[in-house]
Amino acid sequence: MLSLNTQQIGQIRQQLMTERQELNKQLENDEHFGLRDSLRDNTGELSTYDNHPADLGTELFEREKDISLLENVENHLNQVNLALEKMNAGTYGLCAECGKAIPFERLSAIPTTLYCYEHVPDRYASDRRPLEEAVLAPPFGRTSLDELPEQNQFDGEDAWQIVESWGTSNSPAMAEDNQVSDYNDMAIEADELDGYVEPFESFLATDIYGNHLTIIRNKAYRSYLDNNEGDPLLEPDYDSEDTQS
Repeated sequence: MLSLNTQQIGQIRQQLMTERQELNKQLENDEHFGLRDSLRDNTGELSTYDNHPADLGTELFEREKDISLLENVENHLNQVNLALEKMNAGTYGLCAECGKAIPFERLSAIPTTLYCYEHVPDRYASDRRPLEEAVLAPPFGRTSLDELPEQNQFDGEDAWQIVESWGTSNSPAMAEDNQVSDYNDMAIEADELDGYVEPFESFLATDIYGNHLTIIRNKAYRSYLDNNEGDPLLEPDYDSEDTQS
C-alpha cells in the first residue's frame, strides 16, 4: 500500500514537474547540445577530411561529449515522465522489486527512483573495469612481449618507440624518469639497448673478417667510460688529445 498522503504526493509531483520543465528548457536552449546541426555545419568545413586531423579530432571529442550529455538529459527526462505516469496511475512510490512502499524521505531526495533502498541495483560502487582494459593494460597490453622470455620479436612497444622517436607533445615533467635532462631521454625505456645486447657492441666494429677493430666514440662509448666499465688507458681518447694540443 502507498504510504504517501495527498500533501506528500502533491509536493513530489510539483518537484517532478519543475524538473521536467527545466530539462525541456535545457534541451531547447542548447539545441540538443548543438547536435541538431551536422558536424560539417558545426565546423564550417566542406569535408570531414581536414588538412589538420588534430583539429577535427578536437571537434569529434567535443561532439562525443555532447552526445553523452544529451543522452544523460534525455534519460533523466524519461525517468521523470515515467514517475509522473506512475503517479497518475496510482502506482507511484512502490518498489519495482518487492512492491513495498518507498519512504517519503527517499522519494523526496530521488523522486524518480523505482526501488527501495534495499533493492537498488548496483547499490555499491563497483570495482569492475571495462573489458577493453584486459587488452590495453598493462601498457600495450597483449602487443607487449618483453615480459615473455620466449619472445623477442618486434612488438607493440617497439612500434610506439619508433613513432615516439619523431617527437611527441610531452614535456620532461611527463617522463617516466623525473631526472631527465634531455628530450631524447624521455622516450619509453630510452636507455634500452636497441640492436645490440651489450653496450660495447654499439661502438666496437670490425670488418667482415673480424679484423681492423674500429672504435666509434658515440654516446654509448662515452657513457661506457664514464661508468668505469672499460679501461681508458687501453684506448686513448684521441679527441681529448687533439683538444689539448
